[in-house]
Amino acid sequence: MINKGKGKRRKIVFKPIYDKCPFCVNNTTPDYKKYEDLVGFLTDRARIYPSSRSGVCSKHQRALSSAVKRARHLALLPFVEKV
Repeated sequence: MINKGKGKRRKIVFKPIYDKCPFCVNNTTPDYKKYEDLVGFLTDRARIYPSSRSGVCSKHQRALSSAVKRARHLALLPFVEKV
C-alpha cells in the first residue's frame, strides 16, 4: 500500500527566543556564577533549550550547557522543577 499523505506528521517550527546569539552580541561567555542569566535559557521544567529554540550559536551552546550543569551541581539551579 502506498501512503497518500495521510498520517504524515507536521514538523513544528519554533521561533527562536533571540534573533542573534546574546553572548556574541555582548562579547561574553556563559558563567555558572551568573545563574540569574542562565534561568532564561531553561524551560519551565528546568531543561536547557536547544540552540534552535534559544538562538545561541553552537560555540556558546556548549559553554551554556556546561555552565548550567555546574550551577546545578552547586545547587544554584534546580535539576528538575518542583511539581
